[in-house]
Parts: sequence; C-alpha cells; structure tokens
Amino acid sequence: MTASLTDRYVWAAARSVPEAQRPEFQRELRERIGDAIDAHIARGAAAADAEHAALVELGDPWQLAARYVDRPLHLIGPRYFAAWWRLVKLLLVILVPLSAVGVLLGQVLSGAPIGEIIAEPITVALSVAVHVGFWTTLVFAIAERSATAMPVATWTPEQLPQVRDDARAGRLGDLIGSVVFLAIFAGAIVWQQAGAIFVDGERLPIPVLDPDLWSFWIPYFLVLLALEVAFAVVIYLRGWTWTMAGVNVLLNAAFTVPAVWLFLSGRLLAPEFLDAISWPWPSGGPVVVILTFVFVGIAVWDIIDGFRKAAANRSMPVASVVG
Repeated sequence: MTASLTDRYVWAAARSVPEAQRPEFQRELRERIGDAIDAHIARGAAAADAEHAALVELGDPWQLAARYVDRPLHLIGPRYFAAWWRLVKLLLVILVPLSAVGVLLGQVLSGAPIGEIIAEPITVALSVAVHVGFWTTLVFAIAERSATAMPVATWTPEQLPQVRDDARAGRLGDLIGSVVFLAIFAGAIVWQQAGAIFVDGERLPIPVLDPDLWSFWIPYFLVLLALEVAFAVVIYLRGWTWTMAGVNVLLNAAFTVPAVWLFLSGRLLAPEFLDAISWPWPSGGPVVVILTFVFVGIAVWDIIDGFRKAAANRSMPVASVVG
C-alpha cells in the first residue's frame, strides 16, 4: 500500500509530537488538511493538485508540530533551526561511519594491536561527531547574526519522508547487535589461534581452542556464524514467523550440540591452555557442569525467545500507514 501525501505529512508531523497527544493531533491535522483540500477543489483544482497546494500552505510538518506542542525550534534563533538540524543529522550519518571504517581498515592493514584496532575508530568517530556539531553550529550562529540573510531552501511536499515500517525499525537494533556480536565472536575464534593467554601478567603464545579443530570443527563453526548473520538479515527484512523460529532451532542445535560434545569430551580446549590455567581436565568438577548448563541455557533461551517473537508478530494487528 502506497501512502498518500497526506498520510506522509501526518506521519512526519506526528512523530515529533508526544505519544499521548498523537491521536488527537493526527485527527485534527487530517481534518485541517481535508478542509483545505475541499476549499481548493471548490475553486476548480484537481484532487491531486488540491492536496499538494494544501500541504504547501501548511508548511514544514516538523515546524507545524512544534507550534502545536508549543515547543519553539530555537538554537541561536528560530530562522535556521530546521535547516541546521537536518544538515547536522545528514553529516553525522555520513561522516562518522566513514571515518570510523577508514581508520579501522588502516589499523588492520598496518598490523596494529587489537586494543588500538578497537579504540582508535571509536576515538576518531567521537572526534568527528564533536567537530561536525561544533563547526556546523558556529556557521549557523554567524549566519543568524549576519546582516545579510542566508538563503534557506523552501519546504515542499516532495521532501516528505516515506512512512516508516515501525516494526522493521524496531528490529534494526537487533540486527546491529547480532551482527556486531557474531563478528566479534568469529574474530575471537580466529584471533585466539595466535595465543592471547595471560598468566601472572605474562602473555603465553598458546591457543585457547585445540588446533586439531581446524581440520573441520572450527571452519564448521565459522560457517554457522556466517549463516547466523544471514539469518539476522532475513529476520530484519521479513520479521519473525513460525518458519523462522524453526530455522532458529536448527541453527542453535547445529552450534550447541557439537560445541557441548567437544567440551565434555575434552576436545574443545587446547591441552596447553588447560595446563597454563591449572585446570585439571577432565575432572573439572562443578565448573564443567556450570559451563555446560550456561551453554545449553543460552541456546534454549534463544529458541524460546524466537517462538515468543513469532507468536507476538502473528498476533499483531496490521497497523495503518500512519499509526
């Protein structure tokens, strides 16, 4: 279903109004737009032209919503606030990720320590965000006080955003969290082979996982992690269904069952690692039992959560385009 200009205008305006006031605001705004459209049609305008003209008369939906809730849009002054805010958001979305990724690639290619690989992109991203906010604000503050007014683009209905799928937007955080976690997990599996164990402050060049697992099991787990990333993308695009919940069961079983079996049979951890931490394997006592329950518990919880989300998604009523 394609949202009309009126739907898009009401949605764009209502999203900056407090949730408790949105239903009344949406109703009043639709009535106001409808009255304006009827007036234009009575003067001989076509329906589409009448809708377009009515929205032009109302102006920027963000500013209209601010007037409705009596919340002036002021930074240094009201004249350029909307233009300033849109420009800052655009620059932050573009420049901060690009700078972080560029620094990350540079650190990886230069062979920097893992701590620098993680810390440097974060530091640069924060620095870029601060500079974007400061210099952009400074320019608009100077323009606000200058004798010659800086031209500001006129708002038109063509600038209205498309109505957002709120369900998909809510899943974006899950997607980002899953991808980041899986990427770190896969990186840790590869990185541990070089040895990252510290005992009494001394770094020992021994792996955590048994090197023999590289013959099959470690590549197998890495492939499963890649499939988990693909699964997270599908969930973001399509949402949870009973089929997706079933696939989630298979992925969890495919990872957890062999991992627990390798752990309990003493084939998961490198013997050198166990010696370094003075763990008398296989008689690990309650630690083995606790870790096994943790592994299995995480998988079971993820499976239950998948079915819960599938059930909630199925029972959710179809939302209106502006709801």
